[in-house]
Amino acid sequence: MTDLFIHDSAARRKRRFEPIDPGHVRMYVCGPTVYDLAHLGNARPVVVFDVLFRLLRRLYPKVTYVRNITDVDDKINARSRETGEPIEAITARTTADFHADMAALGALEPTVEPRATQHIAEMIALIERLIANGHAYVAEGHVLFSVPSFRDYGKLSGRSPDELLAGARVDVAPYKRDAGDFVLWKPSDENTPGWESPWGRGRPGWHIECSAMSWKHLGEAFDIHGGGHDLIFPHHENEVAQSVCAFPGRGFARYWMHNGMLLVNGEKMSKSLGNFMTVRDILAEGPWAGEAFRLLLLRTHYRAALDFTMEGLREAKAELDGHYAMLRRAPAAHDEGLARRMAEWVLEPLHDDLNTPLALARLRDLRTLENALTVGGSATVVLERIGLTREPAPGTAAAAFREAAQILGITRFAPEAWAQGLAGAGKATASGDTLMASAVAGPTREEVESAITARLAARRAKNWAEADRIRDDLKAKGIILEDGPAGTSWRRA
Repeated sequence: MTDLFIHDSAARRKRRFEPIDPGHVRMYVCGPTVYDLAHLGNARPVVVFDVLFRLLRRLYPKVTYVRNITDVDDKINARSRETGEPIEAITARTTADFHADMAALGALEPTVEPRATQHIAEMIALIERLIANGHAYVAEGHVLFSVPSFRDYGKLSGRSPDELLAGARVDVAPYKRDAGDFVLWKPSDENTPGWESPWGRGRPGWHIECSAMSWKHLGEAFDIHGGGHDLIFPHHENEVAQSVCAFPGRGFARYWMHNGMLLVNGEKMSKSLGNFMTVRDILAEGPWAGEAFRLLLLRTHYRAALDFTMEGLREAKAELDGHYAMLRRAPAAHDEGLARRMAEWVLEPLHDDLNTPLALARLRDLRTLENALTVGGSATVVLERIGLTREPAPGTAAAAFREAAQILGITRFAPEAWAQGLAGAGKATASGDTLMASAVAGPTREEVESAITARLAARRAKNWAEADRIRDDLKAKGIILEDGPAGTSWRRA
């Protein structure tokens, strides 16, 4: 098996991936706080770690991927006060929206999706351990982590506590022993969600939630912890402090992975700039938009900043159109062994810190090769890149393409459905296929096929004018007819 290397944020370098248990890889990724629709930045880690999840499942016999839902948070409480909507209704609705949006991007469901409100007992148990170990203290109904008690605080972000405080928003409170101490538990009034605890009725701080949920579902130590670069401080730094101090010597996460920022038209996304976009905004562009947005995300390396533009989204759609067109005409017969080797060649860059841009470039090479074999053209350069001395049988490159694309999570629809505009939002299955379709503007499938039948009758009657009229009428409505040996097929322009 080819070694897998990932960039470890804590080590600040690429490291060979060596799981704690080669028979069972365990990964935790911070999920959404469910108070509103997911924005474009929320989607990037979902897609990045979905590709990693797919790759790990290909390499190891068992993978447990945990991505949490934060459903107790002051942002949720504030939204409830603003709108008058009950907290339970807000979190249920926005969680359902998140699931639907991520499914439209082709993301598989995580193995476990714990909710913070279901893990209060574990949070209390962790806090009790921290108090007993001398790393936390009770003050005026609050429980706070003592940052000076953990000498390695700041190691993940590479800064000293003083440097971290200089650039951070820190709650000023008289009950804190040190300015950098952070809340593990805080009191709740009668109008705020709360749970009974040894320190009175209250609710958890944000950071303790992930420590508790990863402990519950992955143990005291696990392989990979992921999330956006913006979470390194304070969230992940505080997670490390809590978990390492609660379970001394266990180490918590063995590797840390963080994706870069997402910009919109070259600027940080902001409502004040008018460039704030949700995933739902993108999906409104058409049934193709979810997969096109996923491809756009993968065209930039996950650790680099990504600049989203509508032009880039349309370019991604055009690339997908070409992929599906190749798959649509490729024969089913192929050399199975060679197809597997060619797929491995495409996926090889993913073993080097998830290099999706290079994997996509190799995927395009397979498309070029298959097109050369089925519709004509030169494939010499591609053959040389792959390391083949002879042309494979038609259909082989397409089969390799399908296998590799499944790990990247693209071209998951039937080519015919994509061409006809019927590929849309749907739940991704365990195999990575997305099965449901959504309606599109323009003639329905039944209307198009009825027109094709009428055109065929006109041609049989040698009524060429009528046949041309039907073809031109469909074209004006965005329907392109393609005549071939097997009959007439169609696609949306």
